[in-house]
Amino acid sequence: MARKSILVVDDEKNQREILETILSGEGYDVTTASSGEAAMKFVESRRFDLVLTDLKMTGMSGLDLLKELTNFDRSIIVILLTAHGSVDSAVDALRLGAFDYLQKPYDSEKLLETVSRALNKLTALDTEIVSVSPEMDKVKKLILKIAKSNSTVLIRGESGTGKELIARSMHKNSLRGNETFQAVNCAAINENLLESELFGHEKGAFTGAVGEKKGLFEIANNGTLFLDEIGELDIALQAKLLRALQEKEIRRVGGVKEIPVDVRVLAATNRDLLKMTEEKRFREDLYYRLNVLSIEIPPLRERRTDIPALIEYFVKKHTRGSDRKIEIDASARELLENYHYPGNVRQLESAIERAILLCENDRITSDDLPPEMVPTGRVPSSSENGDELFKLPPEGVSFEDVEKSLIMQAMERTDGNITKSAKLLGLTFRTLQYRLEKFGIKKDQTENEEDGDS
Repeated sequence: MARKSILVVDDEKNQREILETILSGEGYDVTTASSGEAAMKFVESRRFDLVLTDLKMTGMSGLDLLKELTNFDRSIIVILLTAHGSVDSAVDALRLGAFDYLQKPYDSEKLLETVSRALNKLTALDTEIVSVSPEMDKVKKLILKIAKSNSTVLIRGESGTGKELIARSMHKNSLRGNETFQAVNCAAINENLLESELFGHEKGAFTGAVGEKKGLFEIANNGTLFLDEIGELDIALQAKLLRALQEKEIRRVGGVKEIPVDVRVLAATNRDLLKMTEEKRFREDLYYRLNVLSIEIPPLRERRTDIPALIEYFVKKHTRGSDRKIEIDASARELLENYHYPGNVRQLESAIERAILLCENDRITSDDLPPEMVPTGRVPSSSENGDELFKLPPEGVSFEDVEKSLIMQAMERTDGNITKSAKLLGLTFRTLQYRLEKFGIKKDQTENEEDGDS
């Protein structure tokens, strides 16, 4: 497993050197900073699992540093070192989210025990995956259970849910964490070239093969190979992949020699592989070889409590290294937090990045968001006879009944025009089309195209 990284912060050089010696001697990756300000620059440029800071320092105090760290990344664990008589401040630190505090003078054994206890609480997942939802907590716990296994894992989820992030977290928590992680998108490479990309080729194996080339299986030897969009793999290449997984050896294109490899394979898909096996489009034996262990990532719309935390994370991510302090006004935040995100986390990040580039005076408004997130038509508050289109449902009426009723009203108002109804409801054409099918609402309209709505 990769070494845990610790940032030591103290304005006394002697104390920094002592702590660095003790912690480095236990195998930790230690960085030192002489002030809270310097510590924040380190934190903004790289990730740390734990920060060990003195409480009283010139300039930014340890308590102020704790606040800054908490605002920047809640997953960083903080331990404070306090002088005798500073217990009240230490208690304040615990209230602010510090893991623990140690009183000076401390002995090295007590220090190491506290650090070890803190890091046992920490996982690489906590530092990489931004989430607060119970749905993602279940995913994290499952990943931790299976990370140290060498078995193949199939990661399922819609596009944009973060399947590669899960794979990287699993690698980092594994016994192969210090070895290489290689990723390939099986859908992004021509099937004629993908075999060479995975298994390599010998000189002259095909036109353009002017020299020998190692494939990703060889490059990732002793590490992890992530095969994204595995459902797009050609059926003939599936057989070769199956043999590599079973025999733990590969043969380069045009080669005659078997090359042993020790690679853990993680695969991901947004498709129903089991259904594909029934349709003879995916090998059943490969499916079960890949699906020894599986992880299902819920779409963002099913873990909406993660959206506010992700918004803040992406704002910080895309302003890191600049002095911009981005604010999001109430209307824009409401749109961001209530959008349905068919593109999942990737779509949210793209929207935030776009808004940061377009916003004026470092303030994001609804005008800075992608058009699909902003209702394009004015929704009438009342019909000609005075009945409101949107009103609170009677007690006991389900959300689905309300949704169906609103859709039917919108379709009636637009004479069955899906495009106009979608704009009226603030939905995309495809989303409304899906809901019409879901509720079995008859589409009495003549449109055959989306009229540019997407």
